[in-house]
Amino acid sequence: MIKLPILKTESLVLLPAAPELARRVLDYYIRNKSFLEPFEPAKSTAFYTEGAQRENMLYDARVAEEGRGYRYYLALQCDLETIIGSVVLSEVVRGSFWSCFLGYKLDGGLQRHGYMTEAVTVMTEFGFEAVGLHRIEANVMPRNVSSLRVLEKCGYQQEGLAKRYLKINGVWEDHIHMVRLNESME
Repeated sequence: MIKLPILKTESLVLLPAAPELARRVLDYYIRNKSFLEPFEPAKSTAFYTEGAQRENMLYDARVAEEGRGYRYYLALQCDLETIIGSVVLSEVVRGSFWSCFLGYKLDGGLQRHGYMTEAVTVMTEFGFEAVGLHRIEANVMPRNVSSLRVLEKCGYQQEGLAKRYLKINGVWEDHIHMVRLNESME
């Protein structure tokens, strides 16, 4: 199993997905269930168990080992025991594409403190420098203005609108397609 590095920002520590985080991640999801529901696919009640989270962590560790994705969980440097969000590079494609999707989420009570901007910045750097990606893509619902602002602050640019792109909480939602290119590869 490869050992992913712990990443740090001014305020955060980003911990690679690992089974020992299962309880803390479950606490995060339970604490933020109603906040996250409008922005995510519907989840079964089984998702909200420590066992399911441990299985998710094992899956994420396998995906990282295979070089197909990298999920990190966020904690404040002043409180390493409480998970406050996550950031992921998923569906890594190499060959002539060298691209992936970026996803992220943050505790509803900690919005507008710059934490997600820090996390997306360091994860983008990780994707470009450590993984060697050329393109990182993120898709955001137009009504999620805060998320769009994070991407803009991190240098992502809009490439278009994907109609009825993802099924979120039971509804096919449009998404704005945002992209950042690793211009140092060109």
